[in-house]
Amino acid sequence: MAGSSSLPGPRHVAVIMDGNGRWAAARGLPRAAGHREGAKAVRRTIEAAIDQGVEYLTLFAFSSENWRRPAEEVTDLTFLLKHYVRAELAEMHAQGVRLKVIGERERFGPNLAGELAAAEARTANNSRLTLVMALSYGGRADIVTAARRAMQAGLAPEALSEDVFAGFLSTAGIPDPDLLIRTSGEQRISNFLLWQLAYAEMVFTPVLWPDFTADDLAAALAEYGSRERRFGARPA
Repeated sequence: MAGSSSLPGPRHVAVIMDGNGRWAAARGLPRAAGHREGAKAVRRTIEAAIDQGVEYLTLFAFSSENWRRPAEEVTDLTFLLKHYVRAELAEMHAQGVRLKVIGERERFGPNLAGELAAAEARTANNSRLTLVMALSYGGRADIVTAARRAMQAGLAPEALSEDVFAGFLSTAGIPDPDLLIRTSGEQRISNFLLWQLAYAEMVFTPVLWPDFTADDLAAALAEYGSRERRFGARPA
Protein backbone atom coordinates (compact mmCIF):
# COMPACT_ATOMS: atom_id res chain seq x y z
CA MET A 1 0.00 0.00 0.00
CA ALA A 2 1.76 3.11 -1.20
CA GLY A 3 1.21 6.55 0.23
CA SER A 4 0.50 9.87 -1.39
CA SER A 5 2.69 12.95 -1.47
CA SER A 6 -0.28 15.00 -0.27
CA LEU A 7 -1.77 13.17 2.66
CA PRO A 8 -5.19 13.85 4.11
CA GLY A 9 -5.10 15.01 7.71
CA PRO A 10 -4.27 12.35 10.31
CA ARG A 11 -7.15 10.65 12.08
CA HIS A 12 -5.04 9.91 15.15
CA VAL A 13 -2.34 12.14 16.61
CA ALA A 14 -0.23 11.01 19.57
CA VAL A 15 1.84 13.46 21.61
CA ILE A 16 4.74 12.99 24.01
CA MET A 17 4.37 16.13 26.10
CA ASP A 18 7.95 16.93 27.09
CA GLY A 19 9.68 19.97 28.51
CA ASN A 20 7.64 21.08 31.54
CA GLY A 21 10.64 20.90 33.86
CA ARG A 22 12.97 22.75 31.48
CA TRP A 23 10.33 25.42 30.91
CA ALA A 24 10.11 26.01 34.67
CA ALA A 25 13.89 25.89 35.22
CA ALA A 26 14.47 28.50 32.52
CA ARG A 27 12.23 30.84 34.48
CA GLY A 28 13.57 30.03 37.93
CA LEU A 29 10.29 28.38 38.89
CA PRO A 30 9.57 25.05 40.60
CA ARG A 31 8.82 22.07 38.35
CA ALA A 32 5.20 22.14 39.55
CA ALA A 33 4.78 25.48 37.78
CA GLY A 34 5.86 23.87 34.54
CA HIS A 35 3.34 21.07 34.99
CA ARG A 36 0.58 23.62 35.61
CA GLU A 37 1.47 25.46 32.42
CA GLY A 38 1.61 22.12 30.66
CA ALA A 39 -2.00 21.49 31.68
CA LYS A 40 -2.97 24.71 29.90
CA ALA A 41 -1.22 23.43 26.78
CA VAL A 42 -3.33 20.27 27.01
CA ARG A 43 -6.48 22.39 26.89
CA ARG A 44 -5.19 24.35 23.88
CA THR A 45 -4.19 21.18 22.07
CA ILE A 46 -7.56 19.51 22.58
CA GLU A 47 -9.33 22.56 21.18
CA ALA A 48 -6.90 22.78 18.26
CA ALA A 49 -7.27 19.08 17.47
CA ILE A 50 -11.05 19.49 17.31
CA ASP A 51 -10.67 22.50 15.02
CA GLN A 52 -8.29 20.54 12.77
CA GLY A 53 -10.65 17.58 12.44
CA VAL A 54 -8.49 15.11 14.36
CA GLU A 55 -10.59 12.17 15.54
CA TYR A 56 -8.24 10.66 18.13
CA LEU A 57 -5.70 12.46 20.32
CA THR A 58 -3.46 10.41 22.60
CA LEU A 59 -1.42 12.25 25.22
CA PHE A 60 1.46 10.66 27.13
CA ALA A 61 0.66 12.28 30.47
CA PHE A 62 2.48 10.00 32.94
CA SER A 63 4.76 7.11 32.08
CA SER A 64 5.33 4.00 34.14
CA GLU A 65 8.90 5.25 34.60
CA ASN A 66 7.70 8.59 36.05
CA TRP A 67 7.11 6.83 39.37
CA ARG A 68 10.89 6.93 39.80
CA ARG A 69 10.83 10.72 40.08
CA PRO A 70 11.09 12.40 43.50
CA ALA A 71 8.04 11.75 45.68
CA GLU A 72 7.20 15.47 45.86
CA GLU A 73 7.02 15.75 42.07
CA VAL A 74 4.89 12.60 41.78
CA THR A 75 2.52 14.04 44.39
CA ASP A 76 2.31 17.31 42.46
CA LEU A 77 1.59 15.48 39.21
CA THR A 78 -1.09 13.33 40.82
CA PHE A 79 -2.75 16.37 42.40
CA LEU A 80 -2.67 18.22 39.09
CA LEU A 81 -4.19 15.25 37.28
CA LYS A 82 -7.01 15.04 39.80
CA HIS A 83 -7.61 18.79 39.58
CA TYR A 84 -7.54 18.67 35.77
CA VAL A 85 -10.13 15.91 35.56
CA ARG A 86 -12.44 17.74 37.93
CA ALA A 87 -11.97 21.18 36.37
CA GLU A 88 -12.03 20.22 32.70
CA LEU A 89 -14.50 17.34 32.53
CA ALA A 90 -17.62 19.46 32.10
CA GLU A 91 -16.02 21.48 29.29
CA MET A 92 -14.67 18.38 27.56
CA HIS A 93 -18.11 16.79 27.78
CA ALA A 94 -19.74 19.90 26.35
CA GLN A 95 -17.28 19.87 23.45
CA GLY A 96 -18.15 16.28 22.60
CA VAL A 97 -14.88 14.78 23.82
CA ARG A 98 -14.83 11.11 24.81
CA LEU A 99 -12.21 10.25 27.43
CA LYS A 100 -10.37 6.94 27.48
CA VAL A 101 -7.59 6.13 29.94
CA ILE A 102 -4.87 3.56 29.26
CA GLY A 103 -2.22 2.42 31.70
CA GLU A 104 -2.16 1.30 35.32
CA ARG A 105 -4.65 3.78 36.73
CA GLU A 106 -5.01 1.79 39.93
CA ARG A 107 -1.52 2.94 40.95
CA PHE A 108 -2.96 6.42 41.52
CA GLY A 109 -5.18 5.07 44.31
CA PRO A 110 -8.87 4.14 44.40
CA ASN A 111 -10.20 7.71 44.58
CA LEU A 112 -8.52 9.01 41.44
CA ALA A 113 -8.99 5.70 39.62
CA GLY A 114 -12.69 5.92 40.42
CA GLU A 115 -12.90 9.49 39.18
CA LEU A 116 -11.22 8.52 35.92
CA ALA A 117 -13.66 5.63 35.44
CA ALA A 118 -16.60 7.95 36.14
CA ALA A 119 -15.26 10.48 33.61
CA GLU A 120 -14.98 7.74 30.99
CA ALA A 121 -18.54 6.63 31.67
CA ARG A 122 -19.91 10.17 31.51
CA THR A 123 -18.28 10.90 28.14
CA ALA A 124 -18.67 7.43 26.62
CA ASN A 125 -21.26 8.47 24.02
CA ASN A 126 -19.37 11.54 22.77
CA SER A 127 -17.95 11.29 19.26
CA ARG A 128 -16.35 14.60 18.26
CA LEU A 129 -12.90 13.65 19.58
CA THR A 130 -11.59 10.66 21.51
CA LEU A 131 -9.00 11.82 24.03
CA VAL A 132 -6.77 8.96 25.15
CA MET A 133 -4.81 9.75 28.31
CA ALA A 134 -1.82 7.46 28.87
CA LEU A 135 -1.36 7.36 32.65
CA SER A 136 1.23 5.16 34.35
CA TYR A 137 1.61 3.72 30.88
CA GLY A 138 4.49 1.76 29.35
CA GLY A 139 4.55 0.27 25.87
CA ARG A 140 6.38 -2.90 26.88
CA ALA A 141 3.95 -3.52 29.72
CA ASP A 142 1.05 -3.00 27.31
CA ILE A 143 2.42 -5.72 25.01
CA VAL A 144 3.11 -8.12 27.89
CA THR A 145 -0.36 -7.56 29.34
CA ALA A 146 -1.90 -8.17 25.91
CA ALA A 147 0.01 -11.46 25.59
CA ARG A 148 -1.19 -12.48 29.03
CA ARG A 149 -4.79 -11.67 28.10
CA ALA A 150 -4.50 -13.70 24.91
CA MET A 151 -3.23 -16.71 26.88
CA GLN A 152 -5.92 -16.30 29.53
CA ALA A 153 -8.52 -16.25 26.75
CA GLY A 154 -7.25 -19.66 25.65
CA LEU A 155 -6.28 -18.42 22.20
CA ALA A 156 -4.68 -21.15 20.11
CA PRO A 157 -1.22 -20.22 18.76
CA GLU A 158 -2.34 -20.71 15.16
CA ALA A 159 -5.23 -18.28 15.74
CA LEU A 160 -2.92 -15.43 16.73
CA SER A 161 -2.36 -12.73 14.11
CA GLU A 162 -1.36 -9.08 14.33
CA ASP A 163 -5.00 -8.00 14.10
CA VAL A 164 -6.08 -10.47 16.76
CA PHE A 165 -3.24 -9.48 19.06
CA ALA A 166 -4.07 -5.77 18.66
CA GLY A 167 -7.49 -6.57 20.09
CA PHE A 168 -5.87 -7.44 23.42
CA LEU A 169 -3.91 -4.18 23.70
CA SER A 170 -5.14 -1.28 25.83
CA THR A 171 -5.91 0.61 22.61
CA ALA A 172 -8.21 -2.07 21.18
CA GLY A 173 -10.77 -0.49 18.89
CA ILE A 174 -8.69 2.65 18.34
CA PRO A 175 -6.79 3.11 15.06
CA ASP A 176 -3.02 3.28 15.30
CA PRO A 177 -1.56 6.80 15.42
CA ASP A 178 -0.85 8.35 12.05
CA LEU A 179 1.38 11.01 13.57
CA LEU A 180 3.56 11.20 16.67
CA ILE A 181 4.64 14.62 17.94
CA ARG A 182 7.30 14.99 20.60
CA THR A 183 8.07 18.39 22.06
CA SER A 184 11.25 19.83 23.64
CA GLY A 185 13.69 18.64 20.97
CA GLU A 186 14.14 15.09 22.29
CA GLN A 187 14.06 12.44 19.55
CA ARG A 188 12.98 9.13 21.05
CA ILE A 189 9.66 7.45 21.81
CA SER A 190 10.39 6.57 25.46
CA ASN A 191 8.44 3.31 25.73
CA PHE A 192 5.28 4.90 24.31
CA LEU A 193 2.85 2.88 22.15
CA LEU A 194 5.62 0.60 20.91
CA TRP A 195 3.28 -1.66 18.94
CA GLN A 196 0.92 1.07 17.75
CA LEU A 197 3.58 3.46 16.39
CA ALA A 198 5.01 0.93 13.92
CA TYR A 199 4.18 3.05 10.86
CA ALA A 200 3.47 6.46 12.38
CA GLU A 201 5.06 9.55 10.93
CA MET A 202 7.11 11.40 13.56
CA VAL A 203 7.61 15.11 14.07
CA PHE A 204 10.07 16.37 16.69
CA THR A 205 9.77 20.02 17.64
CA PRO A 206 12.08 22.07 19.88
CA VAL A 207 9.07 23.83 21.42
CA LEU A 208 8.72 23.05 25.13
CA TRP A 209 5.33 21.61 25.96
CA PRO A 210 4.02 24.57 28.03
CA ASP A 211 4.65 26.80 24.98
CA PHE A 212 2.90 24.46 22.51
CA THR A 213 0.08 26.23 20.67
CA ALA A 214 -2.51 25.64 17.98
CA ASP A 215 0.00 27.02 15.47
CA ASP A 216 2.54 24.38 16.52
CA LEU A 217 -0.03 21.64 16.03
CA ALA A 218 -0.94 23.08 12.62
CA ALA A 219 2.76 23.10 11.66
CA ALA A 220 3.12 19.44 12.65
CA LEU A 221 0.02 18.53 10.66
CA ALA A 222 1.38 20.42 7.66
CA GLU A 223 4.67 18.51 7.95
CA TYR A 224 2.69 15.27 8.11
CA GLY A 225 0.77 16.29 4.99
CA SER A 226 4.04 16.66 3.07
CA ARG A 227 5.16 13.13 3.85
CA GLU A 228 4.70 10.00 1.74
CA ARG A 229 3.45 7.05 3.77
CA ARG A 230 4.68 3.84 2.14
CA PHE A 231 3.94 1.18 4.79
CA GLY A 232 6.91 -0.79 3.51
CA ALA A 233 5.99 -0.48 -0.18
CA ARG A 234 7.92 1.31 -2.93
CA PRO A 235 7.05 4.95 -3.74
CA ALA A 236 4.03 5.46 -5.95
